[in-house]
Amino acid sequence: MEVDILSEDENSMLHRTDVQFEVAHEDATPSRLSVRDSLAAKINKDSDEVVVHKLDTKFGMRKTIGYAKVYQSPQSARQVEQDYMLERNKIEIEPDDDDGAAEEA
Repeated sequence: MEVDILSEDENSMLHRTDVQFEVAHEDATPSRLSVRDSLAAKINKDSDEVVVHKLDTKFGMRKTIGYAKVYQSPQSARQVEQDYMLERNKIEIEPDDDDGAAEEA
């Protein structure tokens, strides 16, 4: 599996970079997690900082076009991204400290 970056757009307000990429693959469409790990390795980031939003493979082709958001830190990703997208990308969702204190009291 080979990952090529097509475009990168800096979004400093949300502490992230929006990345369009292309994945060339021999077999079936690779999983979201394997694409995330390959993309993270390509741009020298930790896997928890990369959130893959879209993978689109045209029928019969061995190329997939995708869209991902690369955050400066995992905490930035948790603050901005919705929970279902974090779950899809297997990024741990940390519970709020306030809720834990309220349950103990």
